[in-house]
Amino acid sequence: MDATYTFRVRQGEGWWIGWVDERPGVNSQGATRAELIENLASALTEALAMDDEPRRWLS
Repeated sequence: MDATYTFRVRQGEGWWIGWVDERPGVNSQGATRAELIENLASALTEALAMDDEPRRWLS
């Protein structure tokens, strides 16, 4: 089943900032809106990949 994610984007002082509603902590920035979307997609992909990795506990 494919999941749907909501990217929120805002233009700040010279930068675009954004986050993913469904994944707290997944956020990014970019010099352009297109760069921000690319960065958010990459951050989300990495966060989802971490969910698939086995947990390793420190002893």
